[in-house]
Amino acid sequence: MKKIYLMGVAVGLLASISSCKKSSDETVTLSEPQFQAGQAITHDTLSGSVKGTMLAGKTYYFATPVTVNAGDTLVMQSGVKLLAINPSAQLVVKGTFLSLGTKASPNTITGVTGDQTVKSNSIIDPSSDPAFTAQWGGIQCDVTCPLLVVKWTHLDYSGGNVGTNPIVGYKSGDDLFTILFQNPDGVYILEDSWIYGTTTDGTRVKGGKISIMRNTFEKIAYNDGEAVNVKSGTVGDMAYNMIIGTAKNGLKASNKGGLTQCNVSMYNNTMVNGGYRSIDPARGGSMNYEEGAKGIAYNNIIVNCRYGLRIYGTPTVADTLHLFYGNTLNYGDSASVTNQYYPVGYVTKPMTTDIPLPSSFLPNPYQLGQAYTSPSSIIQANNPKFVNFPLPQNAPHLRDVNSIGTSNFRLQAGSPAIGKGNVAFSPINSVSSITDPFLKATISLPNGDLGAYPTDGTGNQH
Repeated sequence: MKKIYLMGVAVGLLASISSCKKSSDETVTLSEPQFQAGQAITHDTLSGSVKGTMLAGKTYYFATPVTVNAGDTLVMQSGVKLLAINPSAQLVVKGTFLSLGTKASPNTITGVTGDQTVKSNSIIDPSSDPAFTAQWGGIQCDVTCPLLVVKWTHLDYSGGNVGTNPIVGYKSGDDLFTILFQNPDGVYILEDSWIYGTTTDGTRVKGGKISIMRNTFEKIAYNDGEAVNVKSGTVGDMAYNMIIGTAKNGLKASNKGGLTQCNVSMYNNTMVNGGYRSIDPARGGSMNYEEGAKGIAYNNIIVNCRYGLRIYGTPTVADTLHLFYGNTLNYGDSASVTNQYYPVGYVTKPMTTDIPLPSSFLPNPYQLGQAYTSPSSIIQANNPKFVNFPLPQNAPHLRDVNSIGTSNFRLQAGSPAIGKGNVAFSPINSVSSITDPFLKATISLPNGDLGAYPTDGTGNQH
């Protein structure tokens, strides 16, 4: 990683030179500085092996898999669109890929049709929802990819099937993740971005140092997939993410894979309507730790998810001795939701910092994983008071409410989530080796409010 950092600094110094011009009144106008690596890409279609820089504000196209070779770097400056004209188009990253959108000028990778589509605010049956029909094949990082940075980028209508010639990390017939990262020694930063409409996981991590912060995930997987699914060898933070409408879990950590122990923090996330399209009804909902994974999970809001925080016991037991959690707000419209705040058959411990207070509705004594019937006073109680999202919901099926549309998940005054957060822990910040100002992660600290949108405005910016 030292060699990569030095290269980034050298390129970054060149990139920070901004252009200027003088008008007749001697006013100097400075352009927004942009990061650049290698030569500018001036043609509008990418194919084969590609390196260099896609220039700010330009639109590019690709129809087949495009490869960033080991040792090469491909950059998207801000305001770039990369549009697929065939669903087989994908980015195969063996080197470094950097999508550096900004709040003022986000980037977009999607299909041509997706770029021209206004996302519907109406309720659509998942079986006929075009969001689950892939228009491009995602960002597929090989084990040699040392650095993946995706900032302020729309990744829409992604996934598809790997076919009969899989790249490393897949087998024939697998569904494609929107983002696959799999270098245990590499760094993966995903922040302030949007993933909308996938065929399976929004992002799968098979080892690496990660920071996944302040992103928005909508319509994740038709019937089998999580927003973020990380495996052994993965260390880092997942915080301030807004997740709605996942087939399975919002966030999942598993030590499966035989690498160093999976250790991830999941804090200040908001998860809504997760788990209702899973082909396996025993799996899916909000957050999940299993198979020897450890970490922390504080300050999360879980609304109408199939299951609350789920921690596995036998046979795929999580590392419960090194797993710390609490300060979770659970809300459910119905008894089928409230009866699974502490999922039946698992080993999640009720915490006195949780909302509602576990002792107010759990049987006494309570055995971990036992079935219980929550009292009617818990149903529809502890409404988090989002600025604009009706609770109880008025849709016939929770699975169908899987996009944000015009909703606003910030907290109104008087929300029970305000002031109930735990700030007595620190992010893992495993990505601190990346210090270039264009590339480094922006780490949001734990907040005294729960969820992705604390009232001080420091969380999710969408």
